[in-house]
Amino acid sequence: MTDNQYTIFDIPSGALIDTANESRWGGTVGVGFEYGIGPNWSVAFEYDHMFMGSRDLNFNVVGGGFGGTDHISQDVDLFTARFNYKFGGPVVARY
Repeated sequence: MTDNQYTIFDIPSGALIDTANESRWGGTVGVGFEYGIGPNWSVAFEYDHMFMGSRDLNFNVVGGGFGGTDHISQDVDLFTARFNYKFGGPVVARY
C-alpha cells in the first residue's frame, strides 16, 4: 500500500489550486538469487515488479469549476544488488 498526494499549483502566482489524496493497493511479483562467495559472505540480486494499477482523478478548481481529469498509473520496477555478511552465530552453535 502506498499513500499518494497530488497537488496542482498556479505557476505565475504560486497559489494552491487543488489537491487529491488516496491510498493504493497492488500486487508484487519478484525473483532473487543469492550466492555464497566466502565464509560468512554472500552476494544477492533481486528484481521485483509492483503492480499498483491506474486510476482517473477528477480535479476541481477553487471556486467550483471543473479542473479536468488526470489518468495516473504507478507500476514500479525495483532492482537490488547487495553484499551480505553473517556475524558469528549463537554461542551454543559454535561449540
